[in-house]
This record gives sequence, structure tokens and C-alpha cells, in this order.
Amino acid sequence: MFAVEVRDHIMIGHSLPAPVFGPAQGMHGATFTVDAAFFTEGIDEHGLVVDIGLATQALAETLEPLRYKNLDEVPEFAGKFTTTEFLCGHIFETLAAQVRAGNLGDDGRVKKLRIMLHESHLARAWYEAEI
Repeated sequence: MFAVEVRDHIMIGHSLPAPVFGPAQGMHGATFTVDAAFFTEGIDEHGLVVDIGLATQALAETLEPLRYKNLDEVPEFAGKFTTTEFLCGHIFETLAAQVRAGNLGDDGRVKKLRIMLHESHLARAWYEAEI
């Protein structure tokens, strides 16, 4: 498979109110580096997986509602633990909808998407699936 990966970042605040999260139970901030990889079986007649500019724009639009937000106050996250893994899945679903809508101009060639969140230089999580 071929892939193109683009990167952005978000700064958020949240709490993880369960004993399993130790000190992260309290309100804290996080800056996530977000990588989105778009996979295709082949490249198009111009040698592209997807247009990097369109991929970058789609990722930025996907992340915009999360930027500088307290995730504890986002209605659609009510009752959820907004872990790094959870956010990977949420970003995947939102970005996959953009791909399905044709916003990347790929003519349906993108078959798989991987979202990776780096919470530090030591830890990261990702969600990867077929679209």
C-alpha cells in the first residue's frame, strides 16, 4: 500500500475521573501531535496518494472543534473518558467522514486511515482501520 501522512497538533484540557488514572484524575492539559495517514492500493495518474494540501486542510478542520477546549465540557463527550485512545477513535471517525464525502479528491481510492496521537516523546496511541 501507498500512504501519505500529514501532521497537526491540538492543545486541550480534560480530567480522567477514575482511580485507575491516578494523578490524571484532576484537571490537566495536554498537547497532542496528531498524525493522519491515508492509505491507497495505488497512486493516481499524477503519482499521488492524496493531495497533501487537501489532507492537511481536512485534518485541520477535523481538529478545529477540539483546539483549546476543555473536553470535560464538550457535550458529545459527556460520560466518556477522553483518553488518548478515545480521541484517536473520535478523530478517525470525523476524518473518515471527510474522506467518504470526497473532500480529499481521491475518487474513492483511500481505503484505510490511521490516526496517531503523540502525548509526549515517550508515549503515543493510534487507531487504524479500513474506511
